[in-house]
Amino acid sequence: MSENGRVWQTDGPMAKQRQIKMQQRVGSLAAIQQLESRTDEQLLSESKHRAAARAILGARAAERYDAKAARRYFNEALAGAHPQERPALRQMMKASLALAERRPDELRQAVEKLGQAPPSARQLLMLRLMSLVAPPPGSSPLLRVRGWFMLLAIIIVALAIGWGLAKLIALPFGGVSSTIAIFWGILIVVLVLAGLAFFGRRRQKRVQAERSQRIADGR
Repeated sequence: MSENGRVWQTDGPMAKQRQIKMQQRVGSLAAIQQLESRTDEQLLSESKHRAAARAILGARAAERYDAKAARRYFNEALAGAHPQERPALRQMMKASLALAERRPDELRQAVEKLGQAPPSARQLLMLRLMSLVAPPPGSSPLLRVRGWFMLLAIIIVALAIGWGLAKLIALPFGGVSSTIAIFWGILIVVLVLAGLAFFGRRRQKRVQAERSQRIADGR
């Protein structure tokens, strides 16, 4: 009986420790939510939840359209993740790389497989336009030259619209000269772009929070 008692006393705590370690490993990606507020430098030095930290860094690199860095961070996250977490992490990697490489159709499919609402038609159109204006690295020189000409054309059209709006708004007040209208047109374009960037950033943060919650729930 004493021998059996020693067996229960030694194996019980060891089994419990193994279970705790397994739960910590399986739940490492659940730490994404609590780590998202950290800076890149803090994430690089994270050791306890390394896979989650590298996944966040990969997603941030994709948002900067840096496909090379995003792929490197996600590969590091996969290497340190538990096998049960890797399918969700690979799908997250696919979505991030599709964004970084401006592939709207693949991005939509990857996001849907993650169980999230797909990007809106407007967002996909903007990404498709961006792929024309700023082709991903490795594109042919011809595509890059086309992108520069398209960007120049967009700037000219935006300034022309701003100039026309400035002239139109000033009509009830007696109108303004073309030179002053150019100044006000540039200001209108800058304000519109700033507004789009502000609301787009808010939406992006909301989508990131939803994505982190789904990964933390194991969905």
